[in-house]
Amino acid sequence: MNDQVDASKTTIEEMSGWLDEFASQRDWEKFHTPKNLAMSIAIEAAEIMELVQWTGSAEPIGNTAADSPIAEEIADVFSYLLRLASVLEIDLAKALALKIQKNAIKYPAPRPPESKQ
Repeated sequence: MNDQVDASKTTIEEMSGWLDEFASQRDWEKFHTPKNLAMSIAIEAAEIMELVQWTGSAEPIGNTAADSPIAEEIADVFSYLLRLASVLEIDLAKALALKIQKNAIKYPAPRPPESKQ
């Protein structure tokens, strides 16, 4: 991966490719089983919770720059999620689109009140 990449224009497929290559170069595929990746997602999500554990729900989290501790933990969750989807050959963009469609049916947006004129 190029350090000068414009991340705002990077696709999920490209990011997944970075992680697949990273794992391959280190011979980590044997460790990246669905079970291990799912556990890693949960562990990293717990590290996000740890960062906000004693804050109030309305309190700002603090520094949210790309190199902040919370951004790093979010990136960890995202990277393990991308690896899990890759290992399971799941198209994340398609899966998300389908999930949004299901949620739209299950949780329809409220209709604005009819005006009485």
